[in-house]
Amino acid sequence: MNREEFQGQQKTDLALRISNLNVYYGESHILRNVDMSIPSGQMVCLIGRNGVGKTTLLKTVMGLLKPRTGHIFFADKLITKLTPDRRAKLGIGYVPQGRDIIPRVSVEDNLLLGLEARPQGRKRSDTIPQEIFDLFPVLKTMLSRMGGDLSGGQQQQLAIARALMGKPRLLVLDEPTEGIQPSIILEIEAAVKRIIEATGISVLLVEQHLHFVRQADRYYAMQKGGIVASGNTEELSQEVIQQFLAV
Repeated sequence: MNREEFQGQQKTDLALRISNLNVYYGESHILRNVDMSIPSGQMVCLIGRNGVGKTTLLKTVMGLLKPRTGHIFFADKLITKLTPDRRAKLGIGYVPQGRDIIPRVSVEDNLLLGLEARPQGRKRSDTIPQEIFDLFPVLKTMLSRMGGDLSGGQQQQLAIARALMGKPRLLVLDEPTEGIQPSIILEIEAAVKRIIEATGISVLLVEQHLHFVRQADRYYAMQKGGIVASGNTEELSQEVIQQFLAV
């Protein structure tokens, strides 16, 4: 399919559409003919064992890796060749695996850095909206602390909050519960659900925690760089769980 044919397809109410995506590391073929759609206002979870290409797919969506073939379409705009900063300003927020907060910068300044992703950039008069603290109350009590002094769960909440500061239309989360205690996992799950309900944002989630996976509307299962199963999470069978989530 060429660019003109792809752009000429009937528009649909999708936040993200990926078509025939192939990505290589050198000559190693990592992503193989990946097709995926994320409806607006829904959460879609990408599942699969370690090393099958999930993080590679998210990095490609963000423009950190270049596909050899294929298209990425965001809100009816072809973005395959756009830089990561352009994608962020269009409305894609990203929380990478490992969180990537700035450890020797305060929580407040970490949050304010998220304003750079807004189309108009950061203004001196901009402040942290109350909605951020409604979602993550612990951050309000820690604004003056260094990001690196927070616990792993608090850092994850900070990373998600920083991404939300850019007012994204699509939030991309790479294993947000990794290494986090169960009580904080439930808080993060609840916050993501509230974000979707309150703002209509779409979410692309890579996750291994079954309870969080089941909060999504749909799932895609990945194996050896390709999508091998998909469906509604309410229909997620024990066989699929054992194949793609069990350690």
